[in-house]
Amino acid sequence: MLRHFIQTQDFSKEELLRLIELIRLLKRADKEGACPKLLAGASLGMIFEEPSTRTRVSFEVAMTKLGGHALYLRPGEIHMGERESISDTAKVVSRMVDVIEARTLKHQTVLDLAKYATVPVLNGLTDYNHPTQVVCDVFTMIEHAPKGKKLEDFNVTFVGDATNVCTSLMMICTHLGMSFTHAAPKKYQLWDEMRKIGEENCKQSGGSLTITDDPAAAVSNADFIYTDLWWWVGQEDEIPERRDAFMPTFQVNADLVSKAPDTVKIMHCLPASRGVEATDEVLDSDKSVIFDQAENRLHTEKALLVYFVYPRLKHASEALVAHHQGEIEAFMGG
Repeated sequence: MLRHFIQTQDFSKEELLRLIELIRLLKRADKEGACPKLLAGASLGMIFEEPSTRTRVSFEVAMTKLGGHALYLRPGEIHMGERESISDTAKVVSRMVDVIEARTLKHQTVLDLAKYATVPVLNGLTDYNHPTQVVCDVFTMIEHAPKGKKLEDFNVTFVGDATNVCTSLMMICTHLGMSFTHAAPKKYQLWDEMRKIGEENCKQSGGSLTITDDPAAAVSNADFIYTDLWWWVGQEDEIPERRDAFMPTFQVNADLVSKAPDTVKIMHCLPASRGVEATDEVLDSDKSVIFDQAENRLHTEKALLVYFVYPRLKHASEALVAHHQGEIEAFMGG
């Protein structure tokens, strides 16, 4: 059955934990210089409607390490949405590659690609969510787990705007049975639809969801403090209002971190506006794991590609390969 990776809500806790274990296995193999070429001969089409550092580099390098090939496709280089419908683009590209990764401005674009594609579509970020990032984040949390705590014991506090990363992190944390707290001014807190998703997740998983405008209380029991940009593409006109709403109360700085347990870790998906949502002192401290997060995007993309592509590949026997090679060589020789 064809499956896509659009949001973590589409997968059971067991499936997500299996994916996270696959990240661990592939990272260990990579660190030993023994990354298996599980996707030899396979191709990845990467559709990018906006620039990216971590998503582009991680997917392209991941495919190379796995023995495959990645193509970077951006507006102006392909016809999608301009001279060609999304449905036609999805059908055509599906005939030529084994998997599609899409980073799009609108979530509906990824949904449409998945609707018409005949190969797996992986969501590399939309205005609604960023599932590849938060799977990576949970893996990073497990690597830096507080002593004696298991996954379901983690307390995760997100300080800042309800970005696509915030919504995705809330969904996966509550889905896995963790405690998730969002601290933001009321105007920038998780909206009702998101709250309902989180509350329903908690009923099933035993996790908890807290939303507050008191960042000091929010971090008082945090194992991980996570923050993100206060504004994004298309919100430039709102910068003065947003800065006034968040600064200085919701800035992740030394004073706020001092109100958390000594073992707390600092997370940020990057890119960061240093000195805005978080200070250099915090981002570059011993408590920060932001660059571990960044590296783990590579290992996460390897796992996603293997998880969704490897079972679909045809693994021909040496005899069959030799047969076709002999047939073609005979034709060319003739």
